[in-house]
Amino acid sequence: MARRRKGRAIHGILLLDKRTGVSSNRALQEVKRLFDANKAGHTGSLDPLATGLLPVCFGEATKVSSYLLDSHKQYRAQIELGVITDSGDTDGNVIEQRPVPVLDQQQIEVCLQGFIGECAQVPPMYSALKHNGKRLYELARQGLVVERKARLINIDEIVLKAFDGQSLTIEVACSKGTYIRTLAEDIGEQLGCGATISGLRRLRVSEFDINAAKTLEDLQGIDNDAMLQQLLIPVDSVLGHWPSIMLNKDQAQAIVHGQTLSNIEDDCAGKVRIYQDDIFLGIGELQPTGQLAPKRIFNLTQ
Repeated sequence: MARRRKGRAIHGILLLDKRTGVSSNRALQEVKRLFDANKAGHTGSLDPLATGLLPVCFGEATKVSSYLLDSHKQYRAQIELGVITDSGDTDGNVIEQRPVPVLDQQQIEVCLQGFIGECAQVPPMYSALKHNGKRLYELARQGLVVERKARLINIDEIVLKAFDGQSLTIEVACSKGTYIRTLAEDIGEQLGCGATISGLRRLRVSEFDINAAKTLEDLQGIDNDAMLQQLLIPVDSVLGHWPSIMLNKDQAQAIVHGQTLSNIEDDCAGKVRIYQDDIFLGIGELQPTGQLAPKRIFNLTQ
């Protein structure tokens, strides 16, 4: 017999402003307990050093977490020049120090612009990627280094926000899979002095912005359960850029039981959101021929 989950069945997305010094999983467990939720997951780890936007998916919202994992993101990073660490940030051990050349803002700007666009990036050893079933950071803590395959990423924009001769602050808009620590190290190498991350904050995930996020302290200050629930963003908000299909009661009954519908008259084709009486039912695939097949069904009523 399946073991009953502890907690309540609640559904929605919480925009959490993760504090520094804790792992993403610890932050997840804290808000899961606070909401007394029986199921929760986050949408992309932030290092303990990092702060910022960590969308937490409760209940059925975990079914859309992959779409947030795959989305573009924005970060603000503080980069310390002339210092190289084993982890790529100041939480690690310093393995080399180099003199920082005299640089002006124009030289920095030219360097940063060279990273715009698609490029191949080698993931750092201190990452959650797996090698033969083990996380890379677990191997790194044992002093091991394994070969990692370069992955294609895309840097949409890098904006220089501050530079004082020894450190710089940048804002980066980038694709999924981009490691800002590796980007900082590459910038340091390009400038001839090496570099490491001294601060990192995630500002945006897809259309979600840090300004709408709540800290754990904010949440702990709310002693009304209904007010906590009001902070949750509807599950289908992640898919708001997809077309929607409205079904009648009979069609909805068929689609939630896995049946493909025919003769759906709509101009769109591809992935769609499916509704009945404004209740989100799930994700479907609409063919140009008018066939609508269910791809992921959601149950938001229990």
